[in-house]
Amino acid sequence: MINFKPVKLSDKAWMDKHFIAEDSRCCDFNFTNIFIWGDSYKLTAAEVAGMLVFRTVVNKIIYYSFPIGLGDVRAAVSELLKHCRESKEPFNLRGITEKNAEKIDILFPCLFDFIPERSSFDYVYLAEKLATLSGKRLHAKRNHINKFISSYNWTFEPITAEKVALCAAMNEEWIRRNRGAKGSPTLDSEQEALSKALSNYTALGLEGGALFVDGEMVAFTIGEKLNSDTYVVHFEKAFREINGSYSMINREFVRYVMQNHPEIVYINREDDTGAENLRRAKQSYYPEFMVEKYIAVPSKQRSAYDAVSIFSRARQT
Repeated sequence: MINFKPVKLSDKAWMDKHFIAEDSRCCDFNFTNIFIWGDSYKLTAAEVAGMLVFRTVVNKIIYYSFPIGLGDVRAAVSELLKHCRESKEPFNLRGITEKNAEKIDILFPCLFDFIPERSSFDYVYLAEKLATLSGKRLHAKRNHINKFISSYNWTFEPITAEKVALCAAMNEEWIRRNRGAKGSPTLDSEQEALSKALSNYTALGLEGGALFVDGEMVAFTIGEKLNSDTYVVHFEKAFREINGSYSMINREFVRYVMQNHPEIVYINREDDTGAENLRRAKQSYYPEFMVEKYIAVPSKQRSAYDAVSIFSRARQT
Protein backbone atom coordinates (compact mmCIF):
# COMPACT_ATOMS: atom_id res chain seq x y z
CA MET A 1 0.00 0.00 0.00
CA ILE A 2 1.06 3.61 -0.58
CA ASN A 3 2.66 5.30 2.43
CA PHE A 4 1.10 8.78 2.71
CA LYS A 5 2.90 11.11 5.13
CA PRO A 6 2.16 14.57 6.59
CA VAL A 7 3.73 17.42 4.62
CA LYS A 8 6.74 19.09 6.23
CA LEU A 9 8.61 22.25 5.24
CA SER A 10 11.55 20.07 4.22
CA ASP A 11 9.32 18.57 1.47
CA LYS A 12 9.20 21.85 -0.42
CA ALA A 13 12.23 21.23 -2.65
CA TRP A 14 11.12 17.91 -4.13
CA MET A 15 7.44 18.85 -4.33
CA ASP A 16 8.23 22.12 -6.12
CA LYS A 17 9.80 20.08 -8.95
CA HIS A 18 6.41 18.49 -9.57
CA PHE A 19 4.55 21.81 -9.32
CA ILE A 20 6.94 23.42 -11.79
CA ALA A 21 6.57 20.50 -14.22
CA GLU A 22 2.76 20.71 -13.96
CA ASP A 23 2.82 24.50 -14.59
CA SER A 24 -0.83 24.77 -13.58
CA ARG A 25 -2.88 27.91 -12.88
CA CYS A 26 -4.79 25.98 -10.21
CA CYS A 27 -4.04 27.31 -6.72
CA ASP A 28 -4.22 23.77 -5.28
CA PHE A 29 -0.93 22.89 -6.99
CA ASN A 30 1.19 25.07 -4.77
CA PHE A 31 3.37 24.08 -1.83
CA THR A 32 2.34 26.95 0.43
CA ASN A 33 -1.35 26.06 0.21
CA ILE A 34 -0.59 22.40 0.81
CA PHE A 35 1.62 23.21 3.80
CA ILE A 36 -0.45 25.84 5.59
CA TRP A 37 -3.83 24.11 5.17
CA GLY A 38 -2.48 20.60 5.76
CA ASP A 39 -3.65 20.30 9.36
CA SER A 40 -7.17 21.55 8.59
CA TYR A 41 -7.69 18.96 5.85
CA LYS A 42 -5.67 16.12 7.42
CA LEU A 43 -3.52 16.28 4.31
CA THR A 44 -0.82 13.72 3.57
CA ALA A 45 1.30 13.17 0.48
CA ALA A 46 3.22 10.51 -1.40
CA GLU A 47 5.13 10.02 -4.63
CA VAL A 48 3.22 7.50 -6.74
CA ALA A 49 4.65 6.20 -10.01
CA GLY A 50 6.94 9.22 -10.04
CA MET A 51 4.06 11.66 -9.51
CA LEU A 52 2.89 13.75 -6.57
CA VAL A 53 -0.41 12.73 -4.96
CA PHE A 54 -2.23 14.14 -1.93
CA ARG A 55 -4.74 12.49 0.36
CA THR A 56 -7.23 14.69 2.25
CA VAL A 57 -10.22 14.23 4.52
CA VAL A 58 -13.06 16.72 4.01
CA ASN A 59 -16.26 16.32 6.04
CA LYS A 60 -15.10 12.80 6.92
CA ILE A 61 -14.80 11.86 3.23
CA ILE A 62 -11.42 10.69 1.91
CA TYR A 63 -10.22 12.27 -1.34
CA TYR A 64 -7.10 11.93 -3.47
CA SER A 65 -5.66 14.56 -5.77
CA PHE A 66 -4.96 14.14 -9.44
CA PRO A 67 -1.34 12.89 -9.83
CA ILE A 68 0.79 15.81 -11.00
CA GLY A 69 4.29 16.53 -12.22
CA LEU A 70 6.83 14.06 -13.45
CA GLY A 71 5.84 10.46 -14.09
CA ASP A 72 3.11 8.25 -15.57
CA VAL A 73 -0.48 9.36 -14.92
CA ARG A 74 -1.98 6.02 -15.94
CA ALA A 75 0.34 4.08 -13.65
CA ALA A 76 -0.24 6.49 -10.77
CA VAL A 77 -4.04 6.30 -11.00
CA SER A 78 -3.87 2.51 -11.29
CA GLU A 79 -1.73 2.33 -8.14
CA LEU A 80 -4.20 4.59 -6.31
CA LEU A 81 -7.06 2.31 -7.36
CA LYS A 82 -5.19 -0.71 -6.04
CA HIS A 83 -4.36 1.14 -2.81
CA CYS A 84 -8.04 1.96 -2.23
CA ARG A 85 -9.11 -1.59 -2.93
CA GLU A 86 -6.58 -3.01 -0.47
CA SER A 87 -7.30 -0.41 2.22
CA LYS A 88 -11.07 -0.61 1.59
CA GLU A 89 -11.27 3.13 1.07
CA PRO A 90 -13.59 4.85 -1.42
CA PHE A 91 -11.84 6.14 -4.52
CA ASN A 92 -12.60 9.83 -5.11
CA LEU A 93 -10.41 12.39 -6.84
CA ARG A 94 -10.90 16.03 -5.79
CA GLY A 95 -9.74 19.30 -7.30
CA ILE A 96 -9.71 17.94 -10.85
CA THR A 97 -9.22 20.71 -13.42
CA GLU A 98 -10.84 20.52 -16.86
CA LYS A 99 -7.46 19.67 -18.39
CA ASN A 100 -6.89 16.83 -15.95
CA ALA A 101 -10.46 15.57 -16.32
CA GLU A 102 -9.80 15.22 -20.04
CA LYS A 103 -6.65 13.20 -19.33
CA ILE A 104 -8.51 10.85 -17.02
CA ASP A 105 -11.33 10.38 -19.52
CA ILE A 106 -8.86 9.46 -22.25
CA LEU A 107 -6.84 7.07 -20.08
CA PHE A 108 -9.86 5.59 -18.27
CA PRO A 109 -12.79 5.98 -20.70
CA CYS A 110 -16.28 5.83 -19.18
CA LEU A 111 -14.85 4.97 -15.77
CA PHE A 112 -15.58 8.22 -13.89
CA ASP A 113 -18.30 10.80 -13.53
CA PHE A 114 -17.16 14.41 -13.00
CA ILE A 115 -19.08 16.58 -10.54
CA PRO A 116 -18.36 20.35 -10.59
CA GLU A 117 -17.47 21.84 -7.19
CA ARG A 118 -18.39 25.50 -7.70
CA SER A 119 -17.20 26.67 -4.28
CA SER A 120 -13.65 25.62 -5.17
CA PHE A 121 -13.41 27.35 -8.58
CA ASP A 122 -10.45 29.77 -8.71
CA TYR A 123 -10.99 33.38 -9.81
CA VAL A 124 -8.32 34.43 -12.33
CA TYR A 125 -7.89 38.03 -13.50
CA LEU A 126 -5.73 39.86 -16.00
CA ALA A 127 -3.01 41.53 -13.95
CA GLU A 128 -3.12 44.64 -16.13
CA LYS A 129 -6.82 45.15 -15.47
CA LEU A 130 -6.37 44.88 -11.71
CA ALA A 131 -3.46 47.31 -11.90
CA THR A 132 -5.28 49.94 -13.98
CA LEU A 133 -8.96 49.25 -13.13
CA SER A 134 -9.82 50.59 -16.57
CA GLY A 135 -13.30 50.32 -18.09
CA LYS A 136 -16.85 51.17 -17.04
CA ARG A 137 -17.39 48.01 -15.01
CA LEU A 138 -14.61 48.91 -12.58
CA HIS A 139 -15.67 52.53 -12.18
CA ALA A 140 -16.79 51.94 -8.58
CA LYS A 141 -13.38 50.49 -7.68
CA ARG A 142 -11.66 53.58 -9.07
CA ASN A 143 -13.96 55.77 -6.98
CA HIS A 144 -13.04 53.85 -3.83
CA ILE A 145 -9.36 54.34 -4.56
CA ASN A 146 -9.74 58.03 -5.36
CA LYS A 147 -11.54 58.55 -2.07
CA PHE A 148 -8.81 56.65 -0.22
CA ILE A 149 -6.06 58.74 -1.82
CA SER A 150 -7.79 62.03 -1.05
CA SER A 151 -8.72 61.06 2.52
CA TYR A 152 -5.58 59.54 3.98
CA ASN A 153 -1.87 60.09 4.40
CA TRP A 154 -0.81 56.68 3.13
CA THR A 155 2.13 54.60 1.96
CA PHE A 156 2.47 51.16 0.38
CA GLU A 157 5.44 49.06 1.47
CA PRO A 158 6.64 45.54 0.66
CA ILE A 159 6.38 43.08 3.56
CA THR A 160 9.90 42.21 4.65
CA ALA A 161 10.74 39.64 7.33
CA GLU A 162 10.88 42.53 9.82
CA LYS A 163 7.25 43.51 9.08
CA VAL A 164 5.76 40.02 9.54
CA ALA A 165 5.03 40.66 13.23
CA LEU A 166 3.05 43.78 12.27
CA CYS A 167 0.90 41.64 9.94
CA ALA A 168 0.20 39.15 12.72
CA ALA A 169 -0.78 41.95 15.10
CA MET A 170 -3.02 43.59 12.50
CA ASN A 171 -4.71 40.27 11.79
CA GLU A 172 -5.56 39.81 15.46
CA GLU A 173 -7.15 43.25 15.46
CA TRP A 174 -8.98 42.44 12.20
CA ILE A 175 -10.51 39.36 13.83
CA ARG A 176 -11.59 41.37 16.86
CA ARG A 177 -13.26 44.02 14.71
CA ASN A 178 -14.89 41.78 12.13
CA ARG A 179 -15.77 38.49 13.68
CA GLY A 180 -15.64 38.87 17.41
CA ALA A 181 -14.39 36.03 19.61
CA LYS A 182 -12.65 32.98 18.20
CA GLY A 183 -14.45 29.67 18.04
CA SER A 184 -15.73 29.39 14.47
CA PRO A 185 -14.16 26.33 12.79
CA THR A 186 -13.71 28.29 9.55
CA LEU A 187 -12.14 31.25 11.33
CA ASP A 188 -9.88 29.02 13.40
CA SER A 189 -8.67 27.16 10.29
CA GLU A 190 -7.94 30.41 8.45
CA GLN A 191 -6.15 31.80 11.48
CA GLU A 192 -4.00 28.67 11.75
CA ALA A 193 -3.15 28.81 8.03
CA LEU A 194 -2.22 32.48 8.12
CA SER A 195 -0.17 32.01 11.29
CA LYS A 196 1.72 29.16 9.64
CA ALA A 197 2.35 31.27 6.54
CA LEU A 198 3.67 34.20 8.56
CA SER A 199 5.83 31.97 10.78
CA ASN A 200 7.47 30.48 7.67
CA TYR A 201 7.28 33.58 5.47
CA THR A 202 10.87 33.54 4.25
CA ALA A 203 11.27 29.76 4.00
CA LEU A 204 8.12 29.52 1.87
CA GLY A 205 9.38 32.24 -0.46
CA LEU A 206 6.34 34.42 0.11
CA GLU A 207 5.94 38.07 -0.86
CA GLY A 208 3.55 40.67 0.40
CA GLY A 209 2.56 44.29 0.55
CA ALA A 210 1.04 46.51 3.24
CA LEU A 211 -0.81 49.80 3.39
CA PHE A 212 0.00 52.25 6.15
CA VAL A 213 -2.12 55.25 7.13
CA ASP A 214 -0.32 57.76 9.33
CA GLY A 215 2.25 55.06 10.04
CA GLU A 216 -0.26 52.39 11.12
CA MET A 217 -0.77 49.19 9.09
CA VAL A 218 -4.37 49.10 7.84
CA ALA A 219 -4.13 46.39 5.15
CA PHE A 220 -1.83 43.64 3.98
CA THR A 221 -1.76 40.92 1.38
CA ILE A 222 0.46 37.87 0.83
CA GLY A 223 1.14 35.84 -2.30
CA GLU A 224 3.73 34.24 -4.55
CA LYS A 225 4.38 33.17 -8.10
CA LEU A 226 2.14 30.20 -8.94
CA ASN A 227 3.35 29.12 -12.38
CA SER A 228 5.10 30.55 -15.43
CA ASP A 229 2.52 33.31 -16.06
CA THR A 230 0.29 33.44 -12.96
CA TYR A 231 0.65 34.89 -9.47
CA VAL A 232 -1.50 33.67 -6.58
CA VAL A 233 -2.80 35.81 -3.71
CA HIS A 234 -3.15 33.72 -0.55
CA PHE A 235 -4.40 36.29 1.96
CA GLU A 236 -5.78 39.80 1.93
CA LYS A 237 -6.82 41.68 5.07
CA ALA A 238 -7.94 45.29 5.47
CA PHE A 239 -9.84 47.41 7.97
CA ARG A 240 -13.20 48.23 6.40
CA GLU A 241 -13.40 51.36 8.52
CA ILE A 242 -10.68 52.74 6.25
CA ASN A 243 -12.74 53.46 3.14
CA GLY A 244 -11.21 52.00 -0.02
CA SER A 245 -8.54 50.00 1.81
CA TYR A 246 -9.42 46.69 0.13
CA SER A 247 -9.47 48.20 -3.36
CA MET A 248 -6.24 50.05 -2.69
CA ILE A 249 -4.21 47.11 -1.32
CA ASN A 250 -5.40 44.99 -4.24
CA ARG A 251 -4.31 47.53 -6.86
CA GLU A 252 -1.02 48.48 -5.24
CA PHE A 253 0.09 44.90 -4.70
CA VAL A 254 -0.70 43.90 -8.28
CA ARG A 255 1.37 46.86 -9.48
CA TYR A 256 4.18 45.70 -7.21
CA VAL A 257 3.91 42.16 -8.63
CA MET A 258 3.98 43.37 -12.23
CA GLN A 259 7.03 45.50 -11.53
CA ASN A 260 8.96 42.65 -9.91
CA HIS A 261 7.64 39.82 -12.10
CA PRO A 262 7.18 41.20 -15.63
CA GLU A 263 6.35 37.70 -16.93
CA ILE A 264 3.12 37.62 -14.92
CA VAL A 265 -0.07 37.90 -16.99
CA TYR A 266 -2.71 36.60 -14.58
CA ILE A 267 -3.58 36.94 -10.89
CA ASN A 268 -5.25 33.96 -9.22
CA ARG A 269 -7.24 35.13 -6.18
CA GLU A 270 -8.22 31.57 -5.22
CA ASP A 271 -11.77 30.37 -4.54
CA ASP A 272 -14.73 31.77 -2.60
CA THR A 273 -15.33 28.71 -0.34
CA GLY A 274 -19.03 29.07 -1.13
CA ALA A 275 -19.33 32.19 1.06
CA GLU A 276 -21.83 34.53 -0.61
CA ASN A 277 -20.16 37.79 0.49
CA LEU A 278 -16.77 36.59 -0.70
CA ARG A 279 -18.27 35.44 -3.99
CA ARG A 280 -19.80 38.87 -4.60
CA ALA A 281 -16.51 40.57 -3.79
CA LYS A 282 -14.54 38.43 -6.20
CA GLN A 283 -17.13 38.67 -8.96
CA SER A 284 -17.11 42.45 -8.62
CA TYR A 285 -13.63 42.51 -10.18
CA TYR A 286 -14.90 40.53 -13.21
CA PRO A 287 -12.50 37.59 -13.55
CA GLU A 288 -11.03 36.85 -16.95
CA PHE A 289 -11.83 33.17 -16.41
CA MET A 290 -12.35 30.58 -13.68
CA VAL A 291 -10.22 27.54 -13.00
CA GLU A 292 -13.04 25.03 -12.79
CA LYS A 293 -12.57 22.02 -10.53
CA TYR A 294 -14.39 18.73 -10.31
CA ILE A 295 -14.71 15.69 -8.11
CA ALA A 296 -14.16 12.46 -10.06
CA VAL A 297 -16.16 9.52 -8.72
CA PRO A 298 -16.52 5.98 -10.10
CA SER A 299 -19.21 5.78 -12.75
CA LYS A 300 -22.41 4.01 -11.77
CA GLN A 301 -22.05 1.82 -14.86
CA ARG A 302 -18.72 0.38 -13.83
CA SER A 303 -16.60 -0.40 -10.76
CA ALA A 304 -13.50 1.79 -10.53
CA TYR A 305 -11.49 -1.08 -9.13
CA ASP A 306 -11.89 -2.99 -12.39
CA ALA A 307 -9.35 -0.58 -13.88
CA VAL A 308 -6.52 -2.23 -11.95
CA SER A 309 -6.93 -5.54 -13.75
CA ILE A 310 -7.86 -3.86 -17.04
CA PHE A 311 -4.67 -1.84 -17.26
CA SER A 312 -2.55 -4.64 -15.83
CA ARG A 313 -3.64 -6.80 -18.76
CA ALA A 314 -3.08 -3.92 -21.17
CA ARG A 315 0.56 -3.57 -20.10
CA GLN A 316 1.16 -7.28 -20.60
CA THR A 317 -0.10 -7.38 -24.20
